[in-house]
Amino acid sequence: MADLTELLAEDAIALDVEAADWEDAVRRAGALLVRTGVATDSYTQAMIDSVHERGPYIVVAPGFAFAHARPSEAVQRTGMSWLRLTTPVEFGHRANDPVGLVVALAAHDSKAHQAAMAQLARVLADPEKKAALERASSPQEVRAILGENQAPRAKTATTQRGSTKNHILTVCGNGIGTSIFLKSTLEKVLERWGWGPYVSVEATDTVSAKGNAKEADLIMTSGEIARALGDLGVPVQVIADFTSHKEVDAALRDSYDV
Repeated sequence: MADLTELLAEDAIALDVEAADWEDAVRRAGALLVRTGVATDSYTQAMIDSVHERGPYIVVAPGFAFAHARPSEAVQRTGMSWLRLTTPVEFGHRANDPVGLVVALAAHDSKAHQAAMAQLARVLADPEKKAALERASSPQEVRAILGENQAPRAKTATTQRGSTKNHILTVCGNGIGTSIFLKSTLEKVLERWGWGPYVSVEATDTVSAKGNAKEADLIMTSGEIARALGDLGVPVQVIADFTSHKEVDAALRDSYDV
């Protein structure tokens, strides 16, 4: 699997850029994908359309939006872009606005970039590294900081509903972006608990989640996607900050007898 710096070229990093609004910010992040031969303009439009359709679910942490769309012919190769804004913009997210960093992902599938997603989640969950990225003065410095982050005891899980399948779904609109980001954070919390080998985590899209919900103990997702899913007969935990180990830990404790 490719790591973060392999997917993020220096030419795909733009620092201290002005954007008129969230749509302009996503368009500028998409333009970096186009410039580096990762995707076409139609993929940029698909990222924007996804937010119009589902709401600001891509704003996965305070000040951070992870823009993406479904795999398509508009993706020429798997890659990412990094856009740091001079003036943060509003996406309409109740908890995480305004956004000063937009990272865009274009992927052929949901697997090749999982290692990079895990790296990015670890970096943005580290206050020191996050602050260093906010201060970075060049694309080379950004890549150097990102490159610094190149992976127990058994417990029995019992849900408050009385039985467990030892399986959790993380869900986003497309199944290749924010759901994988949340999956990475969740797996780190499970690892810290000693539950990593015993509880599986699956990143998926809304359509698949509706079909597979009964096979899971619970679902973790954003508020926008939770509303789209409705009542699936299993607990749904809404996570505002997809990089917050504390918030994910609390959601797990609320769902399992811990």
